[in-house]
Amino acid sequence: MTGDGESTGAFLGWCVAGAGMCLGVLTILTIGPFVLLFSLVLSAWLLWRPGFGSALAGLLTGAAAPLLYVAWLNRGGPGEVCTGDSRALTCTDEWSPWPFLALAMALAVVGLVIFLHLRRR
Repeated sequence: MTGDGESTGAFLGWCVAGAGMCLGVLTILTIGPFVLLFSLVLSAWLLWRPGFGSALAGLLTGAAAPLLYVAWLNRGGPGEVCTGDSRALTCTDEWSPWPFLALAMALAVVGLVIFLHLRRR
């Protein structure tokens, strides 16, 4: 039997907190401080609830979402990627999406495996 803190809802709450923390770090020079503040408040609220237990692994799984978005934004890379229409040509330098995708997949899988393993105990 699992407690309130080990429910799927608590896991999803920790996923949101993890995604916010990762997004806050990635955007630290723009909106990052505000996102980090929201994520820390959410984390404090989740910690305040009794028995957060295995759902804390959602931090890892949630951190995968912003990394997947960065991988998507760089899907044309690595190198210079040009797009244009009949009036203009725009070129940008993009990174390789593969490190971001690999890290996102690893975080998502590890977080889910830890959650499921600890939940069975």
